[in-house]
Amino acid sequence: MALKKKAVTGMKDILPEEMAIRQRILSAIRRVYGRFGFTEIETPIVEHLENLLSKQGGDNEKLIFKVEKRGEKLKEAIEKGDFEALSDAGLRYDLTLPLSRFYAENQAKLPSPFKALQIGPVFRADRPQKGRFREFWQCDIDIFGDSSFLSEIDLLLAMGTLLQEIGFGEQYPFYIVVNDREILKAMQRYAGFPEGDFEQISIILDKEDKIGRDGVKEELAGLGYSEEQISRYTELLDQVSGKKEDLLSLGEKLKDVLEEGVCQNLYKIMDLVEISGKGKIPLRFDPSLVRGMGYYTGPIFEVRSTLFSGSIGGGGRYDKMVGKFTGIDTPAVGFSIGFERIITILMEGEASEVRAEKKAILLEKDLQEEELKKALLDAMDRRAKGEVVLLSQMNKNKKFQKEQLSKEGYSEFIEYFSKA
Repeated sequence: MALKKKAVTGMKDILPEEMAIRQRILSAIRRVYGRFGFTEIETPIVEHLENLLSKQGGDNEKLIFKVEKRGEKLKEAIEKGDFEALSDAGLRYDLTLPLSRFYAENQAKLPSPFKALQIGPVFRADRPQKGRFREFWQCDIDIFGDSSFLSEIDLLLAMGTLLQEIGFGEQYPFYIVVNDREILKAMQRYAGFPEGDFEQISIILDKEDKIGRDGVKEELAGLGYSEEQISRYTELLDQVSGKKEDLLSLGEKLKDVLEEGVCQNLYKIMDLVEISGKGKIPLRFDPSLVRGMGYYTGPIFEVRSTLFSGSIGGGGRYDKMVGKFTGIDTPAVGFSIGFERIITILMEGEASEVRAEKKAILLEKDLQEEELKKALLDAMDRRAKGEVVLLSQMNKNKKFQKEQLSKEGYSEFIEYFSKA
């Protein structure tokens, strides 16, 4: 039986053209985030199953690839018919949970605040579609140990700077949407929704970009909420245009159901990012932004682009997660770039990069040793200057060979022939 050539569903092979873009973006990520003081760490792709199932990851907990036990432990579980015991580990579905475990284990060896950069693959047994894979890469920056809004400002500036440096801006428009989970909860209190229904209502609200405002109203009505509750809720949404000033007016309306300073805090974050980012990092306030993860406790944000349906990055504050490991809550906030979605946009738009000029040195078959030495020295001298140089034997059909190399970006050809 012939072996299968295609990659496993939801995963993909990466061709040289895309690999070059991926490496360029990864280099930019490390360079830009390094300038902001983030230091790189790494965690295993396999995580304890009880950690992955700790009700921190929202719907992603339904998409875990479980790792089956081996040997006697597996045999014992099968004999007992205990299918829950077949696995005690799984592939990580994001980088935040493993990073929190890493920090809980190693915080005595780390500075405070600790600014972490983590890059690596994550896995979700998801339904594959455009920009959505079962194996994909995430690039996260997180700050532990700082409860001030300086951390949110730093993350937003770092993300905005990175997007600009990899080509986003005029050619690839983007904007960052911000909200706060406390504002979400306060709006629901204001509308008269039961406190225990926060997650249920938020899930419906999170679908507004797909089903529209009318769809949100219909779903809420279908769950038995009154017309008055729904109207009070949607009227608040209707009064927001996206400007930071909306936070102040909304804060006034919610003052009886929202902790003092929450709206002012988010207003300051937006204001200071706009000023220090010199207006090049577009921010919008959106009180319907939810973010699906259950671990967020404060400000949340999401990167969007008109070139892609759905987010291309996101994050927020999660001050309770480290405490799940240590028993002591630790301030934490992070931002993750949707690496595969960024690559999808750049691949489709032929990424705006300054490509190094590529040269090909073609060698006639059976080239004399003296000429071969010259060609090798020529290639190495050019490479030492930073040029991209391919060394290849000359084909019989040289015209076709050059046409193929030109498609790969080679624009200059140097030929070496045997001396008569």
